[in-house]
Amino acid sequence: MSIAPKTDLAALAARYDAFLVDQFGVLRDEDGAYPGANEALLRLKALGRTVIVLSNSGRSGDYNAERLVKLGFDRAGFDRFLTSGDVAYDILSGETAGSAAGTRCLTISSGGDRNLADRLGFESVEDAALADIVIISGSEADRVPMADYRRRLAPAARRGVPCYCTNPDRHKLASGGATAPGAGSIALAYQDLGGPVRWFGKPHPAIYRQAQALLGGLAADRIVCVGDSLEHDIAGAAGAGLASCLVRTGILAESTGPELAALADRYGARPGFVMERFAA
Repeated sequence: MSIAPKTDLAALAARYDAFLVDQFGVLRDEDGAYPGANEALLRLKALGRTVIVLSNSGRSGDYNAERLVKLGFDRAGFDRFLTSGDVAYDILSGETAGSAAGTRCLTISSGGDRNLADRLGFESVEDAALADIVIISGSEADRVPMADYRRRLAPAARRGVPCYCTNPDRHKLASGGATAPGAGSIALAYQDLGGPVRWFGKPHPAIYRQAQALLGGLAADRIVCVGDSLEHDIAGAAGAGLASCLVRTGILAESTGPELAALADRYGARPGFVMERFAA
């Protein structure tokens, strides 16, 4: 049982001129690149297609592009790398212009990343009781209990400190193919504690508007979104009026047909196509 017709890369390339391709779960996981993913990107470029890697990463597109290259991907395989962190910066830098100095920001991330806070000129703090703003850009919930995140964030949430979530993914791929709560789950916990959350990235519309702007007005029916998440990639594409293809690697790799159908109904979005993996 499949929730959509099965396809392959050649068939999609014959139908669409631009590809918005998710990173985690489609091109790679926490352990490295998926077999055949780099070759698939290069094949699309050889066919003259435009490829934008579209990721719910709180870090910048430039950082992520460099990381892909270090994992063995050819830089010639994609035109741009656009992240939710880029979109958040573009929007918030305009809103906070002239008022960032002295703004104290607590960042919840992975690997100590404070890229967005630094780019916006905020002063980083570790104590939620001192924060004027909270940024949630990543998760280490594979080793940090969610209860610890809730305790740490509670003082800011009780004061109604605004939170910017630059990675709405509720689940993340951990080492060995396991899953763990993602940044989106931490942001939902903050919201549950009473704090206001503003969301950036898939499935929210701003990242699709920015991606389409990079495509220079290409007709929507010539664009396809490729992702592994019904909640983010497929629902986001539907909300933006774009075609979508669900890849059966990543976060839903072990889900059965009926489970996928139930999730599609839950999020109100079904993919136009299903592909076993992103490979040429």
